[in-house]
Amino acid sequence: MEINKATEKDFDEITAVWEASVRATHDFLPEMELQYLRPLVRTEFLPVVQVYHIRQEQDIVAFLGVLEDKIEMLFVHPAAMKKGYGRQLLRFAIDDLQMTKVDVNEQNPNAVGFYLHAGFKLLSRSPLDSMGKPFPILHLGL
Repeated sequence: MEINKATEKDFDEITAVWEASVRATHDFLPEMELQYLRPLVRTEFLPVVQVYHIRQEQDIVAFLGVLEDKIEMLFVHPAAMKKGYGRQLLRFAIDDLQMTKVDVNEQNPNAVGFYLHAGFKLLSRSPLDSMGKPFPILHLGL
């Protein structure tokens, strides 16, 4: 499982992985919200973070986005979940990139557990997400 830095030409495929992952893990997110976010991921969010990905065969199966000392996004395609890709990207983020913070949707218990199991601790909670929407966010740190 080799981690490579993404380029802009990977962003369409990465956005598709994001959407598939969110559909599988964010059942609290209404369809209208997902449709609103999808183009923003592609045009607003991915271009401002450093993005790394893992390919299986020719397809991107997982990706990581980081900025400063924070993991901004870490998503795995549903067909590739439970195969160690997320864990590998997280270790890379912590060990190689020195990331120490992550925000996670409180309503996504699997993601919360994933980060807590990796050693993150709850620092604070926000009742709204970064866009002011009513999706509580847990701010975690090492």
